[in-house]
Amino acid sequence: MIDLLIKRQSNFKNEFLSGLTVALALVPEAVAFAFVAGVDPLVGLWAAFIMGFVTSILGGRPGMISGATGAMAVVMTAFIILHGIEYMFAAVILCGIIQILCGVFKLGKLVRILPHPVTLGFVNGLAIVIGLAQFGQFKENYRLLYDKMTGNFQITGDWMSGGALLTTLCLIGGTMLIIHYLPRFTKAVPGTLVAIVAMTLLVNFSPIESVTVQDFVESQNEMAAEKTFKSKLFNEQKEDLKLSEIDAAGTALAAADVEVPEEESTRIAGAFQIPSIDWTPQSFMIILGLALTLSAVGLIESLMTLTLIDELTQTRGSSNRECIGQGAANIICGLFGGMGGCAMIGQSMINIRSGGRGRLSGICAASFLLCFIIFPPLWNCIGLIPVASLVGVMFIVVIATFEWTTLRLWNKIPGSDFLVIILVSAMTVIFDLAIAVVAGVAVSSLVFAWKKSTRLNVDIIDDGDTRTYVLKGSFFFGAVSSFKEFFDPINDPEHVVIEFQDCTVYDHSALEAINAVAQLYRQQGKQLTIMHLKEDCARLVRKADDVLELNVS
Repeated sequence: MIDLLIKRQSNFKNEFLSGLTVALALVPEAVAFAFVAGVDPLVGLWAAFIMGFVTSILGGRPGMISGATGAMAVVMTAFIILHGIEYMFAAVILCGIIQILCGVFKLGKLVRILPHPVTLGFVNGLAIVIGLAQFGQFKENYRLLYDKMTGNFQITGDWMSGGALLTTLCLIGGTMLIIHYLPRFTKAVPGTLVAIVAMTLLVNFSPIESVTVQDFVESQNEMAAEKTFKSKLFNEQKEDLKLSEIDAAGTALAAADVEVPEEESTRIAGAFQIPSIDWTPQSFMIILGLALTLSAVGLIESLMTLTLIDELTQTRGSSNRECIGQGAANIICGLFGGMGGCAMIGQSMINIRSGGRGRLSGICAASFLLCFIIFPPLWNCIGLIPVASLVGVMFIVVIATFEWTTLRLWNKIPGSDFLVIILVSAMTVIFDLAIAVVAGVAVSSLVFAWKKSTRLNVDIIDDGDTRTYVLKGSFFFGAVSSFKEFFDPINDPEHVVIEFQDCTVYDHSALEAINAVAQLYRQQGKQLTIMHLKEDCARLVRKADDVLELNVS
């Protein structure tokens, strides 16, 4: 499957059809992520269009698709409840500025030094997240519940059963079979597009009943409006309630049949408007925290996806240019009522699998999505697509994304590397991508430091009244304890030499350890000489000359 992705060549037909396929898959994803963030679906759809269009032109990775993503939507949820959507738009703008600065200062290249186990864990974890997200489509009869633990309203549903479940599974299976086997007969059109069209025709021209995109959008709109309205009512009621009465009141309100009025919004998604907030230092501090989190999550996910696409297509994108493209797209999103976003590994894989290699595929996907938004007849056609067929598409993406070779690596690579893969995968699923990658890098660094610290060795040579300690290996903070144990200031002869010709000193901790040993010998009235420090090591000593007391020869 991966070989197929690598060998597919780019041409106008592939780019055009791949863009159409991606646009079809973007619609339910954008709506779902808008629902997660607690905003109107149009806010998610406009974000998907703006992110996809701008990054396709300005980004550093042709063929990579950006849009509204779940990783960023989850971070926004609590912030929107506390401060409102206008502050969220302002945070998205600041997020974009931070991302542009990262590109200008060339911080994007840091992703190139991520350990390979971290990359494998990211890919596997994200594949699992994408797969788990699809199981939300196996629910029906959505309703509102009050969560006593968080004090907020949550939307839940019943798992499908009987005929509805069987129909959904059959549509998913049919979609996956078409995508998998069609390329064996023809590569004239993307198998993903053929599968979506086939399942749509089957559902709409047969007695088969299944949830369509239109059904999904309407249900999400209704539930989001009900949640927003009841949350507002509940917050007003809590002021007059005793602490012991809050949970009962919340449970009763969640089950109550309340008529939800249509809310008028001062913000029209897709229209230019400066966020309506108080532009004060206090407001800036409110949005700064969210902006930093969004920029970190967005860049990590985008740059990791860029690296993955590089490997699949055997080409190389520009990470710094991608930072600038992502930043520009987020700034425009905030100004035009979009929720912001980053690269989408699922849609990027669909695009690559369908033959999209250049910028045209992303531009076409964004253009088709815009047409779906602004032209009602096209939206009505999109609304006929069964959600189950899109779930099948995403399951194929999960299978292609997951690095199945890692399952055979447990006894073929160092145990620490395999642990990092498992750790990053698990933390991506449990927490989020940014935390997982940072944790993976931290663990990999600690393991590396531990291994290097155990490789500092010493040979002792006695020559009359002189004892020479010949150090070999790397000397840094992790090896300080081992270094101090090598020496015996009380029993050593009057003259001691530490030979650094085969040893490299890396940091201030190592210099302080050398200085501490020198002081011990000085207290014993003995002479300690440091020999043959490498030039970079000697430079460290010269810089710290005013705080060190060393006899360097």
